[in-house]
Amino acid sequence: MNDLNESPAGSAIQRQPADLLSSAQACSASPGHFDELRACVVPPAAATQKAANATNSAANNADFAEAWSQFFAHMEATSSGNLNQRAASLERQIRDNGVTYNVYADENGPQRPWSLDLFPLMIEPESWQQIELGVLQRMRLLEQVLGDVYGPQHLMKRGLLPPALVQGHPGYLRAMHGVTPVGGTHLHIAAFDLARGPDGNWWVVSQRCQAPSGLGYLLENRLAISGQFPQAFQTMRVQRLASTYRALMDSLKQMSPAGADSHIALLTPGPYNETYFEHAYLARYLGLTLVEGSDLIVRDEHLYLKTLKGLVPVHGLLKRVDDEYLDPLELRPDSTLGVPGLLQAIRAGHVLVANAPGTAFLESPALLGFLPALSRHLLGEELQLPALPTWWCGERSAMEEALARLRDCAIKPTYPGTPVHGSFDSVLGHTLSPRELDEWAGRIAQHSEEHTVQAYMPLSQMPTWQAAPPQSGNAADAQGQVLARSVMLRVFAVSDGAQSWRVLPGGLARVAGAAPDIASMQRGGSSADVWALTHGEVDKTTLLQPHLTPASLAQRKRMVTSRAAENLYWLGRYTERTENAIRLARLTLECLNGEDASSPLLLAWLGKMALANTLVLPGVPLAPQARRVFERSLISSLGSTDGATSVGYNLRALKMAGATVRERLSQEHWRVIVRAEEELFASCADLTRGGDFSSLEAQRVLKNASDHMAAITGAQTDRMTRDDGWRLLSIGRHIERLGFLASSLLRGLETGAVHLDAGFEAMISLFDSTITFHAQYQQSRDLAALIDLLVLDRDNPRSLAWVAHTLRGRLAKLAGSESHELSALAMRVPDPTAWSLTQLCEAMLVAPGTGGESGAQPGVFLSLNDLLLQCTAAALTVSEEISTTYFTHSGQIKQSLGS
Repeated sequence: MNDLNESPAGSAIQRQPADLLSSAQACSASPGHFDELRACVVPPAAATQKAANATNSAANNADFAEAWSQFFAHMEATSSGNLNQRAASLERQIRDNGVTYNVYADENGPQRPWSLDLFPLMIEPESWQQIELGVLQRMRLLEQVLGDVYGPQHLMKRGLLPPALVQGHPGYLRAMHGVTPVGGTHLHIAAFDLARGPDGNWWVVSQRCQAPSGLGYLLENRLAISGQFPQAFQTMRVQRLASTYRALMDSLKQMSPAGADSHIALLTPGPYNETYFEHAYLARYLGLTLVEGSDLIVRDEHLYLKTLKGLVPVHGLLKRVDDEYLDPLELRPDSTLGVPGLLQAIRAGHVLVANAPGTAFLESPALLGFLPALSRHLLGEELQLPALPTWWCGERSAMEEALARLRDCAIKPTYPGTPVHGSFDSVLGHTLSPRELDEWAGRIAQHSEEHTVQAYMPLSQMPTWQAAPPQSGNAADAQGQVLARSVMLRVFAVSDGAQSWRVLPGGLARVAGAAPDIASMQRGGSSADVWALTHGEVDKTTLLQPHLTPASLAQRKRMVTSRAAENLYWLGRYTERTENAIRLARLTLECLNGEDASSPLLLAWLGKMALANTLVLPGVPLAPQARRVFERSLISSLGSTDGATSVGYNLRALKMAGATVRERLSQEHWRVIVRAEEELFASCADLTRGGDFSSLEAQRVLKNASDHMAAITGAQTDRMTRDDGWRLLSIGRHIERLGFLASSLLRGLETGAVHLDAGFEAMISLFDSTITFHAQYQQSRDLAALIDLLVLDRDNPRSLAWVAHTLRGRLAKLAGSESHELSALAMRVPDPTAWSLTQLCEAMLVAPGTGGESGAQPGVFLSLNDLLLQCTAAALTVSEEISTTYFTHSGQIKQSLGS
C-alpha cells in the first residue's frame, strides 16, 4: 500500500454545506481527467467555462451519474445535520476504534489515525463486471506463470519471460523450485491497483502478490461509511463482503492438511509494522490465531504453535510477512520475523502458506509488459483488463522506445525495495526539468535492467468532502466544499477452492492528498470505501455465526501463545505499577503541601519510596534536605519516558504491552488506554512549560490519570475472558502489588513514619484502604488495627493476606492443579493462613524512650519484618520462575549440552 502512484488532484468552488447539490455541481474534475461524479471526461477547453457557469446551473443532479444521483438523493432525504458533523463523527469513530496506519518516517510518532473520506467511490454494475472478469482472468494467468516458473520453466526457455525478471529477482526463491504447494495453489490472495483513464476504462497499474495489504482496512471503511449513510447503503444494492471472506476461509481449510478442522494462523511481523492494525482486525474477524514468528516452531517438518499448554499443530498460515524473512535457515539469516525450518515444512507438504513463498517477483512492474503475450500463449485469450503500456529497459529495443517518451511516463524500479539491485522512488517524467530528464536517461542507459518505464495516465477523480474548521466551535457552522480528488482502486481476488478464485465486491480506494500526483497513504493520502453496485440480489451472508466443529471449539478454548501470555503478564504488571506510581505521587505531593510537611520521618519515608520506585532520579536531594527541589523533580518526572520510571513511563509501557495483544482487548479498553496516555503526556507538558511546576495542577493531572486507570482495571477485571492469558495478567498485577505493598509497609516501619499520626494515615491511604479503616476502627491509631486491616484482612483486596491468597490460587489454576491442591510455584508465596495477629504484634521489641518524634526509637516488629521480607522476596522469585516456565520454556534445562 505504500507504493507511489501518480494522481493529479482537481479543484472546486466553495459553497455552503447546506446546499449540497450546488456544491456538488460546482465540483469539477481537472482537465483531461475522467469525472467519476458525471461519468465523463472533462475536456480541457470546457473546464474553465464549466466552473464559471456552475453557479447558474439548475439546482438538480441531472448531469450526475445515476449512482451519484441516487446517493445524493438519499443523503438529502435522511440527513438531519450537515456533512461537517458527519465528517467529525467519522473521524471520531476511526480514532475511537483505534484504526491506525503506522508511518515509520513520521516525526509525530509511530502511529497515526487511519484517514477515511466521507464519500464512497461508486462503481456501476457494468463497470464492476468488466473489472471482475478481467481480474479473474489475470489470476488464472498468474497462477499458471507460477506453476511454470517453479516447475518446467518452459516460458523462460522459449523466450516468453526474461530470466532476469525471474531468477534475477530477489523474490524468486530457488528453495521452492520443484515444490507443489499444499492444495495445489500458489496464489490465494492477490491485489490489483487499477486506475480509470480518460476513456472511462479501467487499467492495471500494478499487482501485489506477496502479502497484499488492505483487506482489513476496507472492512473498517465499509462499517464506518455504511453507518454514516445507512439508507443509501441499504437501497442502492451495494454488494456485501462477508461471503467472499467466508469463501477464503473455507478454501484455506479445505486445502490444508487437516481439512475442515485445520488450525489456521495469521503471521504478522508485529505491532511496529505499518499495517499491524489490520492484522489484528483480520485475525479477530476471521477467527484466526494472530502469531509472530517467535510463537511458532518446526518439529519433524511440522509447524507448531507454542502455547502455555504445550505445542499445538498449525496447518495453515495466512502470512503478512515478506518472503525473505520467513525462514532464517534458508533465506535471510538476520531475520527475527520468521520461523527456522518453515520452508522444509512447506516442502514436506505439512503446512499451507497463503500465498506460497516465491510470488514476490510477480510484483515487478516490468512483468506487466510481458503478460499480454503470456496470456495468448497460456490461456489462448487476450487480456480483458489491460495494463498501462510498460517497457522494461533491460531489452534494448524497449529501452530506446521508452527513452523517446520519457517525459510522458513514470520511471519505476524493476526490483522495488531490494538492496541487491538499485532501487529508488518512482518519479513522473513531466515533473522533471530537461536536465533531470537527461540525468535519468543516463542512469537508465547505464543500468538498464534496473529501470522500468510505464505510460502516465491522468487518474479519474471522485468527489470528496473537505470540511473547513468551524469559526464558532460548532461543526454545523463550518464552511465546506465538495472537491474532486484523484483516486486509485485496489481490487482483491481470493481463492474459493483449488485453482478457483472470486473477486471481493468492492475494494480499497486511495485518494490523493496534499501531493497532487500521489495517491499513497504514506504520502498524506486518504482512503475511501468502494461501493460495487449490482442489478441482482444482494448476498447478505454473515460471518457472525460461523459453523464450528467440536474439535475447533476445543482448540479455540485452549490456545494462548507464550508471547501473548508474556505480554498479558506485563500488561498486568505495568497496570499495577502505573496505579502504584499515581497513588504514591499523589500522596507525596499532598504530604509535601500539607500540615505535616516538616515531619522528618514522614518525608524520609516518602523520599525513600519515591527513590525506590524511581519517581525521582538518584542524586536528587530528598525531601528533608530540599523539599522544593525534590517536589519539582517529582513533578518534572511524571511525564518522563527515560530516566525516571514514573507515571508516564509506566503508562506508555502499559500501552505498548497492550498494543501487542490488541486483538484480545475490547475497543473500549484500548480506547481508554490510548486516551489516558495522550492526556497524561499533554498535561505533563503543560505542567513543566514555563517552569511553574504547580503542585495543585500536578495533583489534578494525577487525579485524571487515576480515573482512567480505574476504567482500565475495570475492563481487565470484568471484560476479558478468564483463560490462562487473563490469569497471567492477574498474576502480574498481584505480584507487583505484593512487592509494592510489602516494601511500602517495611520502609514505613524502618523509618518510623507509621508511628506518627500523619504517617499512619498516609500508609492507609497508600494501601487505598482509608474508607474501610475508618469504617471499622473510627479514629484509632492502634498499630494492631493497621496490621489487622493491611496485612491480615482476607476481605480487603489491598491487604497482603488477600493478595497472597489470590496469587497462590491463580498460580495453582495456571499449573492445572486440582482445586484443593497447590502447585510448587504457588507454594513459593507465603501462606496467609499461617499468619496471626497475636504473633505479629507480640513479637514487638520496644526500645526505651518511645513516644515522640524527637530522638524516639520506634518499636521493631520482628515477625512482621520477617513476613514483609518474605513477601518481597517471593514476588521476585515467582516472577523469575514464571518467565522460565511459561515464556522462555527453559525451566526444564538442568545441565549444559556438553554434559
